[in-house]
Amino acid sequence: MLKFKYSFAALLVLTFSGLALAAVSPDEAAQLGKNLTMIGAEKAGNKEGTIPEYAGGNTKSPAGYKNDGWRPDPYAGEKPQFSITAKNMAQYAGKLSEGAKAMLKKYPGFRIDVYKTNRSAAHPKYVQENTKKHALTAKLTDNGLAFTGAHAGYPFPIPKSGIEAIWNHILHYEDVTYQERYRSYTVDATGRPTMQTDGNVKQEFFYYDPKNPNAKDFYALKVNYVGPSRRVGESFLIIDPLDYARNARQGWQYLPGQRRVKLAPDLSFDTPCSIYGGQTTWDDLFLFSGSPERYNWKLVGKKEMYIPYNDYKMLYQSNHEKDVLKAKHLNPDLVRWELHRVWVVEATLKPGKRHLYSKRVFYLDEDSWRAAAADQYDGRGQLYRVGFTYITPSYDSPCAFGDSFSVHDLLTDSYAINALPVTGKQGIIHGKTAFPRKEWTSDSLAGQGIR
Repeated sequence: MLKFKYSFAALLVLTFSGLALAAVSPDEAAQLGKNLTMIGAEKAGNKEGTIPEYAGGNTKSPAGYKNDGWRPDPYAGEKPQFSITAKNMAQYAGKLSEGAKAMLKKYPGFRIDVYKTNRSAAHPKYVQENTKKHALTAKLTDNGLAFTGAHAGYPFPIPKSGIEAIWNHILHYEDVTYQERYRSYTVDATGRPTMQTDGNVKQEFFYYDPKNPNAKDFYALKVNYVGPSRRVGESFLIIDPLDYARNARQGWQYLPGQRRVKLAPDLSFDTPCSIYGGQTTWDDLFLFSGSPERYNWKLVGKKEMYIPYNDYKMLYQSNHEKDVLKAKHLNPDLVRWELHRVWVVEATLKPGKRHLYSKRVFYLDEDSWRAAAADQYDGRGQLYRVGFTYITPSYDSPCAFGDSFSVHDLLTDSYAINALPVTGKQGIIHGKTAFPRKEWTSDSLAGQGIR
C-alpha cells in the first residue's frame, strides 16, 4: 500500500503528469532541515522502528581506510535479520518491487537477505544549503525538459510531479569529479561471465562545481578501454546538458581500427549499449540517464521497500568473477538489502514516441534521490528487464555512490552489471577540483588505451 501525502487537488496534478507552475511555498521549504532533511527525505524513522531517524548519514571513515578508493565495510559485523525467498515472499510483498518479486518466483536460488537499516547517505553542506535555498526558486521549463533557478543542489526536494522527481535522480550527486578503474560484465543463463569492458573512467559533474555557477552541462563521462583484448584502445565520451529542450546528449567514440574519432549521437535512449554487449539500452545507465523527453512521468507516491544498500562487501571486498557473478543473478550471500523509503515514479511512453520500454517504474531512495530499482516493461506490457542499484556511500566524499548497478533480462535469464572496481587497481576516487577542460574534448579520446 503506497503512502500518499498530497491533497486531492495535488493528486490530480500527479495523475495527469502535470508540471508544477511554481516553486514550493515558503512554508513547505521551511520544513527542509526540520521535519525533512535538507534534501527532502523524511527525517523521522517509521513507527515500527525498522527505519531509523536520519542522523546526517555516515561521514566518518572507518579505521583502516587509506584514502585510496577501496573502502572498508563499516557494517561488516552485522548479520542478516531475516531472508526473503519464494516461500515467504507473500509476507513481504508490499515492500518488494515487481521486479524483485518476479525474480524470487522465477529463480529458486535468488534470495533477499535483509539487514538492519543504516541511513548512511550523506551530502556536503553546500549541496544541502543550495537544495534548501533553491527549493524556493527552481522551476521546470519547456514541458519539463529544462529547469531554472537551481545550481549545485537538488532542484525539487519536495517534488510535485514525476518529472521533478526524476530530475532529482538525473542530477545525482557524486562530488565534482570521480575516477576509477572498473569492469562491466554480462552473465549468460549458464552463469558464464563475459567481461565487456575494462576501462579507466573519469566523470565530472559541472553542475555541482561551486566555482562554475553558470554551467550549461550536467556532467561528462569518459571511458578508455584497456581490456578485454578485443577492445583495447577504444574510448567514448558523452556529455549531458542541463537543458534538453535546446540541446541533446553529445557523444563521441574512438575505434582503433578506424583510427579516428567519430560523432556518436546514438549513444542515448534505447540504442543497445556497447558497454554491456548490447544487453541494455544507453538510458539504462544508472537505471535511467539522459533526456526524459520520450515519457510521461507520474509521481505515484512514497512507500517503504527493500532495496540493495551499503554493499561494501560485494563492491570492494569480493572477487567479482569468482564469488559475485552467478547464474541468473548475483550471489545472494554477498548482496545486502535494507528497508528504506522510496519515491515511486512511473514513466509511460508518449504517443508517437519510440522506445524498447513501453513503461518503466523507478523507485528513488529518499535519502539520495538515486534510482534504487527499476521495472522495465516491453511493448506488450509484460515485465521485461529488472534493475537494481547497489547504493554504497563513499563516506569520505561524502556522497551516495550508486554507479554500480545490474540489469536482469527475464526473457533470456541473463544480466549485465556495471562499475565493479578492479582489484589491485585504482579504487573509486572522488575529487573537489575540476579536470582541465581538455579532458572533455573529442581530441582526448584517441590513443588512451594500453597497447
